[in-house]
Amino acid sequence: MRRIHVANGLSAFGLGFTVPYLYVYVAQVRGLGAMTAGLVLAVFAVAALIVLPFAGRAIVRRGPLPVLLAALVTAALGALSLGLADGAATVLLSAAALGAGQAVMQPALATMIVDCSSTETRSRAFAMQFFLQNLGLGVGGLIGGHLVDTSRVSSFTLLFAIEAAVFVLLVVLMSTVRMPRAPRVGDAPAGAGTGANGWRQLLGNRAMVQLCVLGFVLFFACYGQFESGLSAYGVEAAGISTSTLGTALAANTLMIVVAQFAVLRFVERRRRSRMIAAVGAIWAVAWAAAAYAGLGHGSQAMATAAFVSTYALFGLGEAMLSPTLAPLVADLAPAGMAGQYNSAFALVKQLALAVGPAVGGPLAASLPGPYVVVFLLFALAVSVLALRLGRGLTAMQDHPWAARSRVVARGGSAAEPVPAEA
Repeated sequence: MRRIHVANGLSAFGLGFTVPYLYVYVAQVRGLGAMTAGLVLAVFAVAALIVLPFAGRAIVRRGPLPVLLAALVTAALGALSLGLADGAATVLLSAAALGAGQAVMQPALATMIVDCSSTETRSRAFAMQFFLQNLGLGVGGLIGGHLVDTSRVSSFTLLFAIEAAVFVLLVVLMSTVRMPRAPRVGDAPAGAGTGANGWRQLLGNRAMVQLCVLGFVLFFACYGQFESGLSAYGVEAAGISTSTLGTALAANTLMIVVAQFAVLRFVERRRRSRMIAAVGAIWAVAWAAAAYAGLGHGSQAMATAAFVSTYALFGLGEAMLSPTLAPLVADLAPAGMAGQYNSAFALVKQLALAVGPAVGGPLAASLPGPYVVVFLLFALAVSVLALRLGRGLTAMQDHPWAARSRVVARGGSAAEPVPAEA
């Protein structure tokens, strides 16, 4: 588990180390223009959407570790070639390799956490994963920003070479991992969980489908707005400076770092569906603060404070979600299907992150009032969808801490399975 957490932190470090500077690198440093730079960012999203459905099947059939190693090698080759590429075609192909590799890492690592944890430790393990991912992204972006120099191509070549070296280091580190025996699709009846049967089985799981719909709304209304719609709204409607926008993003990260383990015990002892509903309510307050910042008639100082508070409240909600969503996906998956379920949920997240900026950015810039109202309603929809999801979950899926307590009270051990409710 320690090695898995190191891999989570370093893979996020690699992402934060280079991705924020891709546009500048392609458009200005390589002189390929804004159109090619925009295509590179689009290729990242498209590559992830293409490979994630196949990644789930591969994880189920082969296990998460071989898939993770293949993803790390692919990402390393993509990063290295991106630093050396000087033409549009090679830049796009390199970005596709890097984007595909990084997309596959997350469901593979999430499945490894599932295989190496128990129901009792899973929430804490995923909370640690989220903490290290945010820390890695922040540290990577900070160090990368001090290394790059737009007047020197060699500084960007060094940047991508370091990222490739980090992925190679992870290949060596993770090759030493010995995974515990976990159910694989080969242990199930012939044809179960493979190919179309696997997707048919997943789509037949009503609770998982509801969770995917809920996840799409969550990621669309929050993560999909951070760097596009909400920032555009802040600059255009609230008169926020770029330096203040950086402060708001720092407040989001700081809230996650401070609150993550402070809220963990509170969250893991309560129903997951109700905690997700509470996150929707908190985010509704965040959007109300954003509305005040851009549409209220207070001073600029009050508007700035309200806007920074919006990002901080989003961070609090994220800290509450990290020990809730991923363990719930794992608990909904039948034996041997965790990889398929993790990849499907990652695919939903990627779709939301692709659609969110495309919708939010133009709407925020042209119609700031309707923008905040629409996304405040999306936040409230999160609460409604979460409560509806809770009615279809078993006791062990929705409230595992209480279910384990009842098992112990009956004289069993906390690790004993609780019969599923009808």
